[in-house]
Amino acid sequence: MGSISAIGTGCAALIAILSISAPVHSQPAAAAGTVEISITNLRSTRGNVLICLTTNARRFPDCRGDAGARSVTIPASVPTARVTGLAPGTWAIAVIHDENANGRIDTTLGIPREGVGSSRNAPIRMGPPRFADASFAITTGSVSQSIRMRYLL
Repeated sequence: MGSISAIGTGCAALIAILSISAPVHSQPAAAAGTVEISITNLRSTRGNVLICLTTNARRFPDCRGDAGARSVTIPASVPTARVTGLAPGTWAIAVIHDENANGRIDTTLGIPREGVGSSRNAPIRMGPPRFADASFAITTGSVSQSIRMRYLL
């Protein structure tokens, strides 16, 4: 199971030191949410599953260059992940079954040769799914997304 933590122990120690030495007057931080992701319909357990979560409609489903995106890589043999520390808002998930574990999606004439999927199992028409079709709300609690892999070739 993959997991991402938003605050490391070094940050916590620094915050503790600062709060002892000087009073801090700030707004309380927004509570974080969690998403539980399960991947279904994998055609094999070879390779990895690359998961990208984003709030940026323009960068979806390719999260490269999206500073706010969260990425997780899990083995295809254990197709579940739990991502914590997500800010409340509208998110979408894009998933690739990277069967050869080269860290990217392989294509032929622009058509994925490896499995793809997205949150809410958004439809794939003449191109990738739209953010509006894949998006869902994350609040301060836990949300589950079951994503069905699709293989086009």
